[in-house]
Order: sequence, then C-alpha cells, then structure tokens
Amino acid sequence: MAAVTDEQVETVRALVASIPVGRVATYGDIATAARLSSPRIVGWIMRTDSSDLPWHRVVPASGRPAPHLATRQLERLRADGVLAAGGRVPLRDYRHAF
Repeated sequence: MAAVTDEQVETVRALVASIPVGRVATYGDIATAARLSSPRIVGWIMRTDSSDLPWHRVVPASGRPAPHLATRQLERLRADGVLAAGGRVPLRDYRHAF
C-alpha cells in the first residue's frame, strides 16, 4: 500500500464524521469521496485512527459487518435507527450520499 498522507487521513476522518445518525456509508463510498485508490486504505485508516468517530456507520459493500465487530456494530446502528435484516444493513434504505 502506498504511503497514506496526513491529508488523506483527515479527509477520511471528516467524511466519517459527516455520516448522519440513521445512515451508513461503505468503505468504497468513502474511498471514492476522498479520491483514494482503494477502500482498503479507508479500512486501514479506520483501524488506526477512528476511535473518536462514529466508526459503526461504515460498513462493507455487502452491508454485513465483519464477524468480530458484528454484534457491537449492529447494536450501535440499531441505536441510530438503522435496522439490519439477517445481519446485513440494507444499503438501499440507509446509504448516505456524499
């Protein structure tokens, strides 16, 4: 992976912070909005610098959270008003447009 700049980190952080309650975005949505080459860069940034952000509002393109986060993430999303069906967030209903 290419070096990630402070500007890219701050752009991703700002985009995640802008996702409103009751909405979600995918890693790909954020990568596109931040003009990054891959959603994996967003994932790396989220793993290393997102504890103070609404991280739970960022989901994979499948709408299904990672297994190790699923319970906690879906609970937080439910508290935001985002209802999953079968462990998957229906993106057509809750996806945020940047």
